Amino acid sequence: MITRSAWVRPAAAVFVVGWGANMFASLLHAYADLSRVRADGLFGAYALGLIPALLIAARVSDRVGRRRALLAALLLSALGSAVLSLSHGAFATVLAGRILIGISAGAAFGPGTAWIRELSDTARTRGAGVGARRAAVALTAGFAAGPLLSGAVVQWLPSPQTTSYLIHITLVALTLPLVLRAPEPGRRDTGPDTRRMTTTRRPVALLTSRAFLAAVLPTAPWVFGAATVAFTALPAMVSLGDFGAVGSGIIAATTLGTGIAVQPWAGRLARRSPAAPFRTGMTAAIVGMLLAALTAGTGSLVLLMTTAVVLGAAYGILLVSGLRLMESLAPPQHAATAIAVFYSLAYAGFAFPVLVQTLSTLWNPVPVLLAGSGLALATMATTFMAWPRDPRRR
Repeated sequence: MITRSAWVRPAAAVFVVGWGANMFASLLHAYADLSRVRADGLFGAYALGLIPALLIAARVSDRVGRRRALLAALLLSALGSAVLSLSHGAFATVLAGRILIGISAGAAFGPGTAWIRELSDTARTRGAGVGARRAAVALTAGFAAGPLLSGAVVQWLPSPQTTSYLIHITLVALTLPLVLRAPEPGRRDTGPDTRRMTTTRRPVALLTSRAFLAAVLPTAPWVFGAATVAFTALPAMVSLGDFGAVGSGIIAATTLGTGIAVQPWAGRLARRSPAAPFRTGMTAAIVGMLLAALTAGTGSLVLLMTTAVVLGAAYGILLVSGLRLMESLAPPQHAATAIAVFYSLAYAGFAFPVLVQTLSTLWNPVPVLLAGSGLALATMATTFMAWPRDPRRR
């Protein structure tokens, strides 16, 4: 029997893998010999492993099961942390460790999100989109907790490059038994209705739908683009004094904690109109980038925290709304693949801090961030081509 709390087990795995992926945001302060552009590049480098792993693992998990995919992801996550802990700051080894962490994240997020959805649906949980919201909260909580605790480790404990990774490896060890005992609903239905759905609604139909092309495709990179500008790019432009590591962790936790807090509101917006959460999320991104430009120009800590809240709201609304829309567009047989496509697009946003840092070496960061707000405005304009018709009726 599948209980109402069964979804917590795969959610714990998504949380732990997210922790390992994002704790590097605070650990950057432990690699003081790296240039800022190179450090930001290492932070985003795990997308090199993540995006192909997302697309491959999603299809594999549809065939071999969510449990096997998520167990492999957890083991790869621990391996990546082990490599990083033994790197002694060597750039090539750190890069290899980050790519391994990316592969683990790609192997976890698509199948994990699909598994959370399946368990939520099987337990007859009330409320549309509850599976997407639970998956988004698990991922975001891991992203927030990782840098917050690692920032404290870097700030106050010895050997932070070893201690932080050992904490993560311990969390992986504690999570493995939970995943092993998690129920896995049957994924294949041989009935005629399912066969018809599989043949008539393949992933290519989803990727050519107007809702995907005009809403998901342009807005998805702003999911992590907004968040990483807040907790990766901006802390490099504002002095945090003697508390750089823990301060960066607090900024990351504030950004991502706001992302968790706004997700129920995103659900209420979606019930009002399918377009509302996308346009609200992009409005937050526009305002957040304007505040980011003002923060870079003034160096104000108050503005930095305010910007983190606004860009965190953009992150949270766009994340859960994108997942919900992809769920509504994809048949159950292709859920993991659809989710993987969404995450692949969202992770393109990890290039934003690198772009900001690189362009800021050529121009003042203020006009660079103002240009970012203009790009966000252009992105919001594309959502007006996706609706007013409900994309679930396509």
